[in-house]
Amino acid sequence: MRFIPTEEQRCFARSLDALLTAAGTPSVVRSWSAGDHAAGRALWSRIAEAGVFALAVPEAYAGVGPLPVELAMAFVELGRHAVPGPVVETVLAAALLSDVPEQAGRLLPGLSSGKTVATVGAPYALDGDAADVVLALRGLQVWMAPGCRPGTRMSLDPARRLATPLPGGELLIAAAPAKALVWARLATAAQVLGVGLALLDRTVAYVKQRVQFGVSIGLFQAVRHRLADTKIALEFARPLVFGAALSMTPADVAAAKVAAGEAAYAAARTALQLHGAIGYTAEYDLSLWLAKARVLCTAWGTPAVCRDVVLSGGRSRP
Repeated sequence: MRFIPTEEQRCFARSLDALLTAAGTPSVVRSWSAGDHAAGRALWSRIAEAGVFALAVPEAYAGVGPLPVELAMAFVELGRHAVPGPVVETVLAAALLSDVPEQAGRLLPGLSSGKTVATVGAPYALDGDAADVVLALRGLQVWMAPGCRPGTRMSLDPARRLATPLPGGELLIAAAPAKALVWARLATAAQVLGVGLALLDRTVAYVKQRVQFGVSIGLFQAVRHRLADTKIALEFARPLVFGAALSMTPADVAAAKVAAGEAAYAAARTALQLHGAIGYTAEYDLSLWLAKARVLCTAWGTPAVCRDVVLSGGRSRP
């Protein structure tokens, strides 16, 4: 099994990184957190034009997928740049609908093109106030909800606005395919890996600039050891994520999510401590990644649930 991406895959990741760098995502995230979705929807359209959502949509429905490896590479970049919005949930929606021709033909082309933003509630829907399509998981059934209740629940990440889907609606799927959750966990694992890599990069840059006792704190042995431990954890998680994208087995994806989530959370703790008091301030851009690292660890499967999946040989639960 090879974990080395092709040159075409590398070019795709580099082009997406350049697009997101030029977009200035921190300002987009802050607007999204305040309930202003205009900049976020514009960025969403550009991400869709780059082909990100089409990777989860079959060719029969205006997509180019399913291509899980390329999707994982794309979501690492989305995590690096702290892109807001229900990106994982849109992938999950595509996975839920792909095997239902009558619904796939109606909804998937819009998801692929970025014209439609989808979210999934189980039980809470991420960014339900910004979504065009709200799917609600009720037991094994998938319903298209008529919307979400006014108001949102608080999240550790201000850019992740949680809402409750309204009851009723249209029954789309009588029994949700189990593989859909695997896609959600893979995308989340890749996204949180990207968050951890961004936190490490920002921390390395900061310790080179901060001076104590007349020298850069990056020269202190304790700081170097802490950064090295963080780097090792992230680099050990990376092949698990891409290996899981190749196999797409529930156990492999669950193991990758645990490893990536724990590595990113360790990167967040390192970043917070080495930035000192400035790391605690919401005005400092680092906070945008710190918040995401924690919540993505538990999104679509807590570490305990994912470990159960691994130990049970792939049997899954939400």
